[in-house]
Amino acid sequence: MIHQYRNNGYNIVMDVYSGAVHVVDDVCYDVIAEVNRAEEEPTAESLKTPEVKAGLLAKLGSRYEAADIEDALSDVIELTEGNQLFMKDIYEGMVEVVKERKTVVKALCMHIAHDCNLACRYCFAEEGEYHGRRAMMSYEVGKKALDFLIANSGSRRNLEVDFFGGEPLMNWQVVKDLVAYGREQEKKFNKHFRFTVTTNGVLLNDEIQDFINKEMDNVVLSLDGRKEINDKMRPFRNGKGSYDLIVPKFQKLADSRNQERYYIRGTFTRNNLDFSNDILHYADLGFKQMSIEPVVGEETDPYAIREEDLPQIFEEYDKLAKVMIEREKEGKGFNFFHFMIDLEGGPCIYKRLSGCGSGTEYLSVTPWGDLYPCHQFVGQDEFLMGNVDEGITKPEIADEFRSCSVYSKDKCRNCFAKFYCSGGCMANAYNFHGTIHDAYDIGCEMQRKRVECAIMMKAALAEQ
Repeated sequence: MIHQYRNNGYNIVMDVYSGAVHVVDDVCYDVIAEVNRAEEEPTAESLKTPEVKAGLLAKLGSRYEAADIEDALSDVIELTEGNQLFMKDIYEGMVEVVKERKTVVKALCMHIAHDCNLACRYCFAEEGEYHGRRAMMSYEVGKKALDFLIANSGSRRNLEVDFFGGEPLMNWQVVKDLVAYGREQEKKFNKHFRFTVTTNGVLLNDEIQDFINKEMDNVVLSLDGRKEINDKMRPFRNGKGSYDLIVPKFQKLADSRNQERYYIRGTFTRNNLDFSNDILHYADLGFKQMSIEPVVGEETDPYAIREEDLPQIFEEYDKLAKVMIEREKEGKGFNFFHFMIDLEGGPCIYKRLSGCGSGTEYLSVTPWGDLYPCHQFVGQDEFLMGNVDEGITKPEIADEFRSCSVYSKDKCRNCFAKFYCSGGCMANAYNFHGTIHDAYDIGCEMQRKRVECAIMMKAALAEQ
């Protein structure tokens, strides 16, 4: 499978199954396009036939010199022989191996607080309530959750725990106590906990910052960009904005972590389709690690992104990519999560096939100890998998999630970006289509654009 596109003056050719990316001149770009159009499954041998050369000369001879076309074809044949172009799909057969893997839990999203001190207008968690009641996780439930994780982690040593909400700092003493308990268990079971906390920063202070810096491998800081955007979408319950209170705290925390091991994480909506300005605002505030996610909502929601918004969103990603290249060359670079692509390593093939591991490797725990595939399924009874007392009582739910892959989704099969997004968010697919074996269409369009921009940036920065 080949994907070709032009971006910022670069002709880019992606070979999906080999993972190879080529930046080529115009003649080579057009030769590849013609070959891909003319032959269903080109091989090095089929490309060497006189008919192929004659066809290319007839199609492209009015634009390019014959010698240039022949040279380009030779290069294409060489790349094909080296399995860097027109490589066949060797991965579909691996899906059965993924399905047969046992459930080995490596990460928990701990809903330490089903309550929040903000009233974000787009919150899928309903101000922390998750279709249920306000509640705080007790230390006892949290201990059982960590015990469950250890017991179900098999031989994995590194385990991940994200303290989530609502707003987890509203239950801070329990967070501290559970970290202490986790450290005790590490020694007993030869495990290592990587703790993370996701916070809106309202309650952040020096004591909490010191603890985070000592114990948390990562911290996610929620901010929606410019003051006017953030305060409109992330107000207190009395309507007052949160920007002025939290930004200085976030700047101090990011600096105290040497601008590493954190993310400023925002959400953009129809209210700020010019979201590249919010990302650059993060950078101008001094932040180096950032992400801004498109809101997911029903089309009837006034803030929800719609199909007609996509052209402007694509322009914003293009604009952002170009500015990031400029700033990187000036020594003022920063990381944007959705443009971070590893073309040489990256996730193993099983992760590329099956995604985040929700429902199998990654689970969410409610304040009262119920287990769900991930935080976005919490409160939906059909996805209640069990609890921390009894463990997983509905293994068929895990089986269903394990069977979900880029090959179980028709929309993914012919998508060039499938091994970068691994089929996308299963919760979004379910919420829009009633099945996890589908894909959220607007999200797919944005993901494809982000992949294109990220690869273009690799090409541009490789020229330095």
